[in-house]
Amino acid sequence: MAAEQAYRGIVVRRPAARPEAAVLMLHGGGEHGMRRPSRLNGPSWRMRPFVRALDRAAGSRALLIAEARYRHRGWNGERADAARDAEAAVAELAERTGGVPTVLVGHSMGGRAALRAAGAKTVAGVVALAPWCPPGEPVGQLAGRNLVFVHAAGDRITSPRESLAMAGRARAAGALVCRYELAGGDHAMLREASVWHSLTADSVGALLGFTPLPAETAAAFALPPASTEGLALPVHGSALRAART
Repeated sequence: MAAEQAYRGIVVRRPAARPEAAVLMLHGGGEHGMRRPSRLNGPSWRMRPFVRALDRAAGSRALLIAEARYRHRGWNGERADAARDAEAAVAELAERTGGVPTVLVGHSMGGRAALRAAGAKTVAGVVALAPWCPPGEPVGQLAGRNLVFVHAAGDRITSPRESLAMAGRARAAGALVCRYELAGGDHAMLREASVWHSLTADSVGALLGFTPLPAETAAAFALPPASTEGLALPVHGSALRAART
């Protein structure tokens, strides 16, 4: 068995002297993998355009953006290494910022980790991008949280059907949930990249209270726990015409 590695801490991508809010980025990984991610870790670099989009959207606001660093490349079964690192990163970020409202932005395995870590009191919401949501994932920690899922309808790496099921179970558990399905996108978020970036930046700003919720998100959040509406809102084309076409 590989030796247990120490928690690696967070990396600040956008500093703020006196932050009023924070975002924690959680990149993807593999189902299995005990090696430590390298400095040239592709899944981490994939999140950099999202950091830039959030930076532009925040403008002069004191928004601190950080990224969690994983000890291992994989989830690794019951070890749930990425979830443990996400929880530790949320705690570290809360200590650094004084407990300001925080949104978790996670892709793929990072989306699964973000949803697992969302029960922390500082977490205002989660933006889960193409999240890995296998059956049986816990949802109790999501009660009272605001969740935005985004998944490409043709994703062949993580299952849109499973994220749809997770979104429904989260709503039934007491979360406020909106889920978008992106036509023409892919798991790597390279096709229709501007849509992924814009929708993420808009969602984070709304979840932190910087901007009003988009009308379709607000409508989905207002639905009762048993409703299945608002969980497959279509996103068409690079003009970000979400649920408006």
